[in-house]
Amino acid sequence: MSGRSPDCDVLVVGGGPVGLAAAVEARLAGLTATVLEARDGPVDKACGEGLMPGAVAALQRLGVEPEGYPIAGIAYLAPGRSAVARFGGAAGLGVRRLELWRALAARADALGVERHRVRVTDVEVEAGGVRVGGTSARWLLAADGLRSPLRHRLGLDRPARGTARYGLRRHHALAPWSDLVEVHWAAGAEAYVTPVGPDRVGVAVLGGAGGGFEERLAAFPALRERLAGAPAASEVLGAGPLRQVATARVAGPVLLVGDAGGYVDALTGEGVSTGLATARAAVAAVVAGRPERYERDWHRVTRRYRLLTAGVLAAANHDRSRRLVVPAAERFPGLFRTVVDALADGRRWEPAG
Repeated sequence: MSGRSPDCDVLVVGGGPVGLAAAVEARLAGLTATVLEARDGPVDKACGEGLMPGAVAALQRLGVEPEGYPIAGIAYLAPGRSAVARFGGAAGLGVRRLELWRALAARADALGVERHRVRVTDVEVEAGGVRVGGTSARWLLAADGLRSPLRHRLGLDRPARGTARYGLRRHHALAPWSDLVEVHWAAGAEAYVTPVGPDRVGVAVLGGAGGGFEERLAAFPALRERLAGAPAASEVLGAGPLRQVATARVAGPVLLVGDAGGYVDALTGEGVSTGLATARAAVAAVVAGRPERYERDWHRVTRRYRLLTAGVLAAANHDRSRRLVVPAAERFPGLFRTVVDALADGRRWEPAG
């Protein structure tokens, strides 16, 4: 770096929840951290907004406790069929994405993380670190989302195979009717209903391309009837294509965290849990001065998510097996609880040493 000290130890590109969590992890490890984010103010995103118990525990370890609505488990629903699996231990939490961002941003600010509004599409790798515009750092954590510009710029993109899936989300001003995350199954789509407050529910619809929120909601007549008359409490936001593939997570001093490092699908609701775990693993590798270790740890951190999600997604992508998902969960409740407990488990990974 031309013989002078870097401006900070860790530069985080992307100021969403995972980027902020990575910056908090860095500060808790004794490193200086700066976050660069193109958007001004709260960073929202289309997602299910249900935090598994493991994600709640991970946030608490960071000193972050967002306000939300307690979630006791998961229900799979289809016409005439239902299966319920309640968490065996601590509760999850339904949290507005904006509230999650605010809680993490407040914690980052309290720890002295610098945050700047900057659009980043390129990074210059130098001897001993990186430079983005006028800011230099020893390490860069790219947390710039599903369509990560930095992943593309570094040549780490790989085309995803299979049918592209997308998500749409909207909130409704309605008291929750359940303390569960409901997953409604229909032909070619799922609808996730998450209580996020005493007078709010979030509805996310996932499926193939095409159609607006109302059109997609029509595939779930029972849910549409329950929502009838409840005013929309937010604008519709979209995300996708959901599946993203990276050839690697490490390029010299640059590490990809969260969705930027690769994403299978939102089907099992582990996005935040996995993102927080990758942020922790990346910072642990940086602290150890061994960025190559992160690639191995990323596979360990995400293995359960990738295997479980790929398995359910394989069934969901075929009409015949798709129709059997909810009946199978109903017929084998013990197996369904085992899968849900695996998703809920917070003991995902501990850094070596």
